[in-house]
Amino acid sequence: MVVAAVVVEQKNKVVGEEKEELVLDGGFVVPDKVVSSHGCRNYNAENERQKTVENLYREQHTTQTLDFVKKMRAEYGKLNRAEMSIWDCCELLNSVVDDSDPDLDEPQIQHLLQSAEAIRKDYPNEDWLHLTALIHDLGKILLLPQFGGLPQWAVVGDTFPLGCAFDESNVHHKYFAENPDSKNPIYSTKNGVYKEGCGLDSVYMSWGHDDYMYLVAKENKTTLPSAALFIVRYHSFYPLHKHGAYKHLMNKQDEEDIKWLHIFNKYDLYSKSKVHVDVAAVKPYYQSLIAKYFPEKLRW
Repeated sequence: MVVAAVVVEQKNKVVGEEKEELVLDGGFVVPDKVVSSHGCRNYNAENERQKTVENLYREQHTTQTLDFVKKMRAEYGKLNRAEMSIWDCCELLNSVVDDSDPDLDEPQIQHLLQSAEAIRKDYPNEDWLHLTALIHDLGKILLLPQFGGLPQWAVVGDTFPLGCAFDESNVHHKYFAENPDSKNPIYSTKNGVYKEGCGLDSVYMSWGHDDYMYLVAKENKTTLPSAALFIVRYHSFYPLHKHGAYKHLMNKQDEEDIKWLHIFNKYDLYSKSKVHVDVAAVKPYYQSLIAKYFPEKLRW
């Protein structure tokens, strides 16, 4: 499937309509004043949820090391914890709440469907992108007991590379000072263990739902395009796609795929709504996409 040819046109569409988009919340019109006070990804607000978020990043930044990530990838890369369909996983995820997200306290399946439906409305011909929105957070099942019951800091939150210096654009960067890798003479350099232009697929990312779902999709032989896998693995990599950090590690394919991530990210952030999607009404459509791009059962 060729997706790159229409990126420029569609990206211009998104940028040109940015003001309008920001008053759309999951496809539902909301007053401008609600959007202006929404403050998506505001990590400085003083409230109890923000304290929970900061504590999560303190744990994440001090504990996630290159050795830790290698061990987690080796363990969960076995995909021996369950066998189920994509839709079964969507329903299983419904009990999960993400402590790293200062904006979201709704059931996860609603966030997935709100993102997917908002993209479907604006990009009706890109069915692969609709499905990517549906699956992008499914890796959060790692929080559930049957998948190891991992702590929040090992599942959610912004992601970052390991094996090279921690860029200052990482949220709550100060907590990296206690990470053992920050004292490693190789890991603390700009390139670290990598070569410039090596490609992000060669880079170890902090362990969490993004990398896990990427492994699940890839190892189960999805036919989604490379841009979809890029979105799944890097949608929480805000230092890159928001601040432009770590670009020296990207290759040409990454440069093409990140255009789609920039499009997707607007819907991931601004489609969070208290107005719920009718799950029963949209289920047949998404099941048809799942059948198109995935096997009936996947190993997890």
